[in-house]
Amino acid sequence: MSGFKASLMHTGVNVGGQAVLEGVMMRSPSGLAVAVRKANGEVAIKETVWKSFSAKLPWLSLPFIRGSLVLIEALINGLDALMFSANQALDDEDEEEMGFWVMGLTIAAAICLGLLFFVVVPHYLSLLIGRFGPVHYGVASLAFHAIDGIFKLVFFISYIWLISQVKEISRLFEYHGAEHKSIYTYEAGEDLTVENARTHTTLHPRCGTAFILVVLMISILFFSIVFPFISAATGREGGGWTLQLLYVGLKILLMFPIAGLAYELNRYAGRHMDSALLKAVILPGLWVQKMTTREPSDDQIEIALIALKRTLSIETAQSIP
Repeated sequence: MSGFKASLMHTGVNVGGQAVLEGVMMRSPSGLAVAVRKANGEVAIKETVWKSFSAKLPWLSLPFIRGSLVLIEALINGLDALMFSANQALDDEDEEEMGFWVMGLTIAAAICLGLLFFVVVPHYLSLLIGRFGPVHYGVASLAFHAIDGIFKLVFFISYIWLISQVKEISRLFEYHGAEHKSIYTYEAGEDLTVENARTHTTLHPRCGTAFILVVLMISILFFSIVFPFISAATGREGGGWTLQLLYVGLKILLMFPIAGLAYELNRYAGRHMDSALLKAVILPGLWVQKMTTREPSDDQIEIALIALKRTLSIETAQSIP
């Protein structure tokens, strides 16, 4: 692969990515590209000029608001990239392409299961321990949300470990590592070559895995502050299962401002990794990335770099008057 002068392209533009089936999606403020290695060795590429909703509604780009928007847009773009990569795999097998609604329903089912196991179940398990365990507490106590957070963390780590045992997921984690190495190369201002990318680590502080861990830590503190007021407003710290379901719904809604806080912290930490305190905050996320990334092959790094180059080309073209 010919060298690509990153120094000509690096203008401080943030670039993020996502591993997909046998490929990588890269996204910049104005461009999105997906590169997928097909079974016959060919590379399928999808390029899109992309604009955030904040381009039309500037207030959405304000700090602590933009984090929720980024999360929603990442889900939308991720769904589109996954559908493209899945259809490339199906095309190799001469099968009917997967439609948007099929993929959409699959992702929706996954989100519902995620909410069940990472929000609903931990909440009710914490409630049961608080009511029938040796130490009694309610939703207004720090103990409740600390135990709730521990359950979420255990479920999350267990989930990642289980899926990492699947061969196809292991391949996905290799492309995840390739994505990180490519972005590190770009951020270092180096030529975007396989040789340069290979030298970088697969662990990145702005990864979605680190983001989830930061969300978890913030949520423990956030819920501990907010729920005493909610409990006082309802007049009941305990309450029946129906009231607890309302609390669960409130937790889901409160994840949007929490995501906003986590996004700002991750964004700041990515620019100030020389701070010992920020390193300590981000470190658990980097530890978990040891499970969600694998050392990629040169072919996989090549795919990630193709997606990155195409995205940067779109970004450059959009910036020219």
